[in-house]
This record gives sequence, structure tokens and C-alpha cells, in this order.
Amino acid sequence: MSGIPTPDEEYKAGPDRLEEALASLDDELVEQRASALRQGLDDYELDAEDAELLAGVVRGEDGIEYSPALPVVAIVGRPNVGKSALVNRILGRREAVVEDTPGVTRDRVTYKAEWLGRRFSLVDTGGWEPDARGIDASVAAQAEIAIDLSDVVLFVVDAMVGATSTDEQVVRLLRRAGKPVFLVANKIDDARQEPEAAALWNLGLGEPWPVSAIHGRGVADLLDAVMKVLPEVSAVAGQEIGGPRRVAILGRPNVGKSSLLNKAAGEERVVVNELAGTTRDPVDEIVELAGRPWRLVDTAGIRRRVHLQQGADFYASLRTSTALERAEVAVVVLDVTQPVSEQDVRIIELVLESGRALVLAFNKWDRLNDPDMENIDRRRYLEREIEQDLAHVAWAPRVNLSARTGRHLDKLVPALETALESWDTRIPTGKFNAFLTELVAEHPHPVRGGKQPRILFGTQAGTRPPTFVLFTTGFLDPGYRRFIQRRLRELYGFQGTPIVINMRVRERRKR
Repeated sequence: MSGIPTPDEEYKAGPDRLEEALASLDDELVEQRASALRQGLDDYELDAEDAELLAGVVRGEDGIEYSPALPVVAIVGRPNVGKSALVNRILGRREAVVEDTPGVTRDRVTYKAEWLGRRFSLVDTGGWEPDARGIDASVAAQAEIAIDLSDVVLFVVDAMVGATSTDEQVVRLLRRAGKPVFLVANKIDDARQEPEAAALWNLGLGEPWPVSAIHGRGVADLLDAVMKVLPEVSAVAGQEIGGPRRVAILGRPNVGKSSLLNKAAGEERVVVNELAGTTRDPVDEIVELAGRPWRLVDTAGIRRRVHLQQGADFYASLRTSTALERAEVAVVVLDVTQPVSEQDVRIIELVLESGRALVLAFNKWDRLNDPDMENIDRRRYLEREIEQDLAHVAWAPRVNLSARTGRHLDKLVPALETALESWDTRIPTGKFNAFLTELVAEHPHPVRGGKQPRILFGTQAGTRPPTFVLFTTGFLDPGYRRFIQRRLRELYGFQGTPIVINMRVRERRKR
């Protein structure tokens, strides 16, 4: 009696024999076998969901579509005047991270918004400050870029504080840009406070628009006015591409995710700083790599325990999870100068649970040859850590690169294409059942409690990720399911994608 193969067993001769057996089968014979197995299911209790699954409806893939570039509205102002709160109010949902602390938003983050049936891009920016140093200087630079790449600017001022010297310097910046500007007097919660907004006439930008971003007061009137001057097609944004593959860049804080996005985009698109946790909102950017567009999403670094985080970091982690759900493939960035940690493994598990394709990017590879590194044996230890801690994702394409220098960045695209191709792979039902028949004949499931579960029929229920359903007479041990997964990879590749195997235990119909 054959036992359950352990995940570590090689079975070097097995795949060869299995592959030879499948290759020798005639296609017509394969389909006849599958049809006979399918008819045999009629003797078992099946429900409506089973019937729908066995019908084998396959949805087609959407192609790449091109649409006119949406007009761009940028929201700027000094720190903590309520820019992100206004973004959330316009979007009608909590999207931008808001906290009663200056400097929460650091990158320029683009959202799709709609008002009166018109769609536009809404850009949230970090607070602009003069003579900023360090990370604050990078934040200010992102705000200035947002102004240049916008069609209309909403300049937000805290009406309860009044115009400050920083606000006056922003006004000079806006005048040089020559864009239509709406002066938004925020934090006017009721009519009694409206005289505070009138004092902002002194800034020379025309009539202030009194609003309360938190309560929504006056925001509708503001947007009505913006729509009157907003062009139908953006004069500054490039053509919007609707169908590029979506790539989420994940990893611990400070492993080089933002540097990777900047190098891929060919510009300083995201704030990069040695301070861990610089990125808080997912940053969405379309870049061209290897002659085709990709939508890269830089995410906030996932810290050790989400439930122990507070404020902006907590919501940033939730938005990172949301960004992963919207992505098709995840690039998990690992810092080769640091040991593979429990946190790295947890992030990879998050990707597996979401069912997304996976690519492992080992960043800072150039540092391994740096003579100044403390541990000259780091490469040897790294390979050992990969074998021990990442053995469960040995099927994921691996890219050794340097986001800082761009070294081996060209190898990222083939890895992404391989993972996505596997993610989309579908095995015909006839071939899959022939695979199962030969596999079970070679290594049958062991007897448990005097019974041996049989696989009656199998079908691929879907792709993205490849999901297989096995109709069985009993529960299959987890080890045997892992064995099936491993043989599928050996035969059909599936490099870069998780494989899901579900069971439906069915009993014979009562006569």
C-alpha cells in the first residue's frame, strides 16, 4: 500500500513515467475517458452549484482599452489644513489617510472621482512648506509636480487660522504655474464662521469658497464651480490606458519598494527616505517596461502586527491589503542585507491568501559585494534562509536586483510575464482527468479507517489563480493534495502562481 508522499520527497522517476503515460494517450481517447467519468457522476448526489460548475462556463479576458485622458484636479496647501479630508469628502469614502497630525500624506496620490456625471482624476498631495529639509523637501517637491501636472488646483487654507506666510508663498507658486485656482477656506463648520473666510480675500486669488471638509458643508457648490472650468480632456495628462496588468509592490518598511517604483518609472515619482514607513497611501503609476504598459502600485510597508498599530500606520496597512486585492500580481521586495524575517513570510502568506501571482524581488543585491558590509558571508546565509523559510514558495520567480542602481531591473518583466501567464493557465478537462487517472494509478491515496477515498472526476473551475475542483468519495488528506499540486507544477509549470485544490465529497444516490 502506498503512503502519502511527503512534501520533501523527490520522486524523480515519477514525473517522467507520468509524463510518458500522458503523452502516449490519444486526444480522442482522453476526451472519451473524461466523458465517461463525467457520466459516472450522475450516480452521485449533486447540487445546483455542482451542475453550474460542470457546465464549464469560461469568461473571456478584457483587452487593453484606450480612453481620453481624464482632467486632473490637484489639492495643495500647507500641512494639516484638511487636504486629505477634502479628498475623502469628494470621493464619498474614506480613501486618503487622515489623522490630526501634520505630514501624514507624503506622496502625491491619484484617485478617480466623479461629479455630475463627469469623471476626473483627483490628486492628493503632501503639505507644502518653504525651505523644507530632508523628507519634507521631497514632500514639497511632489506637491509642486502635482501643480504642474494638473488642469485645476484647489488651494486649501485653514480659515480658522487665517493666511500665513507659508500660504502666501504657495500663492506665488500658483501664480507662476498659471493654472485655474480655487481658494478653499476649510473648517467653516457653520454660517457664523463665514466672516473668517472673507479675510482670505487678501491672498489675491479671488473669492474664497467656505467649506467644511469634515461635515461636507459647501463642497457641492465648490465642485459645481470646478466643473465649469475643468476641461473635458486633460491638457497635461497623457493618454489613460485602461488595461495594463496591475502589479502591487509589497514588503516590510524600508526595503526599497518606492525606490523600485521610481527606477521603473524613470522619475522621482514617490518620496524615498531612509526613514521607515515613508509611504502611507498606495501610489498608483502607469509605467512602460519592455515596450508595454504596467500599472505599478507602491504600498505602505506592512509592519509586524496590524492590530497593534495606531493612527495613520493602521489605516495605511488596511489600504495596502486593499491594493493587493485590486492587483493581479504581487512583487514582494526583500532586503538581502537583512535576514529573512517572520514578517517577510507573513507578507508572502498574505499574497497567497489573496490568490495573486507572486514574484520575489531580492533588493540591494549590489550590497552583497560591498567590502564594507559587516557580514561578508551574507550571501551564503541568505541562500540557506531561502531554502528554509521560503521553501513553500520555491515556485515563485526570483529576481536579484538593485532598485537604487537599476541593476537587473530588466529581469523583472520576464518574471512578471511568467507569473501572469501561469496565473491565467487553464488545463482542458480531458487532460486534467487523464492526469488524475494516471497519478492515482501510480500513487493511490492510502486507506484511512478501512476506507480509501476515490477521485471521481476533476475539473478546473477557474483561473487567476488556477482553481481545481475534485469530486471525491471521501476527504483527501492535506498531504495528498499537496502531492497533487506538486505533480501539477512538475508537469504544467504554474511558475509564479498559487494553485487551489478544492474537494466536493459526494455520496451515491439512494435507490
